[in-house]
Amino acid sequence: MTTFWSPAPMLVAGPCVVESDAINRVIAAQLAELSSKLGLRVVYKASFDKANRASGAAPRGPGIERGLEALARVREESGLPVLSDVHEAWQAERAAEVVDALQVPAFLCRQTDLLRAVGATGRPVNIKKGQWMSAEAMHGAVQKVRNAGASDVAVTERGTFFGYGDLVVDMRNFQRLKRVTGATVLFDATHAVQRPGQGVGGVSGGDREQIPPLLLAAAGAGADGFFLETHPAPETAPSDGASMWPLGDLVPLVERALDVWHAAREKGAVPWSR
Repeated sequence: MTTFWSPAPMLVAGPCVVESDAINRVIAAQLAELSSKLGLRVVYKASFDKANRASGAAPRGPGIERGLEALARVREESGLPVLSDVHEAWQAERAAEVVDALQVPAFLCRQTDLLRAVGATGRPVNIKKGQWMSAEAMHGAVQKVRNAGASDVAVTERGTFFGYGDLVVDMRNFQRLKRVTGATVLFDATHAVQRPGQGVGGVSGGDREQIPPLLLAAAGAGADGFFLETHPAPETAPSDGASMWPLGDLVPLVERALDVWHAAREKGAVPWSR
């Protein structure tokens, strides 16, 4: 059955936060070109508000009204479906008027009122797995969304905290998450290399060079698709620049991931999911 999150594989990509129309257009145009070139379903992701920044002085984005207006322009001009986070229950209905899918941030994946609110919109939902959550613990989060009315749900793995500044990705979790939730499972390779609060000035750091090996491993371990934050100049990005993948290098990385994804299924390493 074809849904928003299928058939696999697919890609969710874009900047961390909604930026200027000029930047949004550059990223969206290249993602649309990637989609056409590789025959891959691509969803444009950008947050209208980053309400969980490490520092209160850090830029959060344009806010819900201006952010949604910008995302509507992205969809109209690029033809890509768009996705954005919601942090509070009241934002869900308003955001659902514009975006094609709603996302629940990892830190909020157990917030019952928020999960019910996004589920009640009827829009497809992506729940980011909390950095402290086991695969099995995500069953409850997915059920909250489904019970509220959403039938099309994805879960995104990004790793589990190891100490205070590192995330470790358990490659077994892709199969576990699918088994316990019945949802599409994506892998967020960019947040998996993030070092929260470890960058200069209290912003998040990251190990960008580790994105390719983790992405390829996840492609072979059973992820249904990929989540990659990207930017034409990550060093200038207002949020998560240290863990974003350069837009100019995105196509060859995704091509490699797709090669591994298909090879793993053709060789029987993981169940074929189409």
